[in-house]
Amino acid sequence: MENAVTLNLDCKITLRWRSSINSDNKRSILIQTHFPKPTRHCCCLSSLRSSPSTPRRPPDDGCSSKTHTTLLVETYHHHRRLRALIEKLEKEGSCPMQILGDDGDWTKNDFWAAVKFLRHAFRSNEILQVFRMWKNIEKSRINELNYEKIIGLLCEERMVEEAVEALQEMESYSLQPSLEIYNSIIHAYAKNGKFNDASFFLNEMKEIGLEPETDTYDGLIEAYGKYKRYDDISVCLKTMELDGCLPDHFTYNLLIREFSRGGLLQKMERVYRFMISKKMNLQSSSLVAMLEAYANFGILDKMEKVYRKVVNSSSLKEDTVRKLANVYIKSYMFSRLDDLGIDLSSRTGRNNLVWCLRLLSHACLLSRKGMDSVIQEMDEAKALWNVTIVNIILLAYLKMKDFTHLRNLLSQLPSRQVRPDLTTVGILFDAIEIGFDGAKTLETWRKMVLYRAVELNTDPLVLTAFGKGHFLRDCEEAYISLEPKASDRKTWTYHQLIDLVIKHKAKQS
Repeated sequence: MENAVTLNLDCKITLRWRSSINSDNKRSILIQTHFPKPTRHCCCLSSLRSSPSTPRRPPDDGCSSKTHTTLLVETYHHHRRLRALIEKLEKEGSCPMQILGDDGDWTKNDFWAAVKFLRHAFRSNEILQVFRMWKNIEKSRINELNYEKIIGLLCEERMVEEAVEALQEMESYSLQPSLEIYNSIIHAYAKNGKFNDASFFLNEMKEIGLEPETDTYDGLIEAYGKYKRYDDISVCLKTMELDGCLPDHFTYNLLIREFSRGGLLQKMERVYRFMISKKMNLQSSSLVAMLEAYANFGILDKMEKVYRKVVNSSSLKEDTVRKLANVYIKSYMFSRLDDLGIDLSSRTGRNNLVWCLRLLSHACLLSRKGMDSVIQEMDEAKALWNVTIVNIILLAYLKMKDFTHLRNLLSQLPSRQVRPDLTTVGILFDAIEIGFDGAKTLETWRKMVLYRAVELNTDPLVLTAFGKGHFLRDCEEAYISLEPKASDRKTWTYHQLIDLVIKHKAKQS
């Protein structure tokens, strides 16, 4: 901990403070304040009442500087006290109730800082106890706002039973629970799949005169979707209408997302058409969910239609991009992989997935010119090669039976700092099977590669596009044929796997 306070006649104040408010997030705060000589201005009521011609007295420079100095010094002492409290809590075996008892009391800021620490230290089970002790020190702390914050926090930590305890305790003080408190408890029970308990508190809320809002039902709908209880979503919507709580555009966006994840395309499309007819705001996350739903079912035309709407308004996650790429590959629309890679690069930069998609596009089309163009771009961008890039090119050469380029690339692997994986080994053996002279490469690999543990680091999109090849399929068959004890071996080397395939093929012949 480093601190320094410097005061001089010019009222230049420097305050340095380093603190770790919680163990996960260390932060440094540097406050430097330099007060220039104050400008002359009116600061008293008598001056405001005087005539324009009356000379105005300048404020006392010393008074102004003293006020600022006092504030900064108070801030410094507050942070020092807070740091001391956190240090006590950080000690192994510390008890927040004991610390509070020793300190006598905590300010509001100190208490909530302690709560934040306990939460981040995975000690949320101590929060309710320390809150009870802290509120009893000063009775004015027994109020709706403090209980609302505590109950909301407990629900976020999935400590819903403790939250209900706090609610009952609150009611014993004749405090009126808020809609936010009931929403927190209802949503927490629903997220845990305890829908009967959620319904109980929903009914209780209505009985005490609190009207549910759309947010109340939205939390239930989201939980029903999580547990794939889609019939309950329909019931929930009817209940909303009976309660006079009409769904808004947040509810309809939520419905699109949940129906999309559940693969209920007709319901998803019905809600989408309704929103369009009512000119409601369609969130980009809803469009992405629809895009993924169409990709999961391989519905190419609808997928592309939604993709055109999404591509300019939202950045897609890698997982979503891969789903789209799989659809294009299975539809033999290899040129679209290049377009997808270019679209992706405009938002994420030219990362490994971008190069994979673009190179894979031309490799599947067996376009040597296209492959060379992407490789040149990679070299100009000084992009490092990986085993996926190498295997894409090798598979294309294997498909073309271009053994000259195949041999040249295999010899470049050490200089490219690329380590072969199981796919690379499979390419070599498949090439040998159709006439490639791979004796020199095998001899080199026996010393440098084949003694290592088997790895499969090639992007799955490559195997989707080109298939597994004869060697990889033989590996799978040989492995499946093993006795359970033999197949449970923790690590396999390439040598062992190759021997296994040779013996398995010998048994079959």
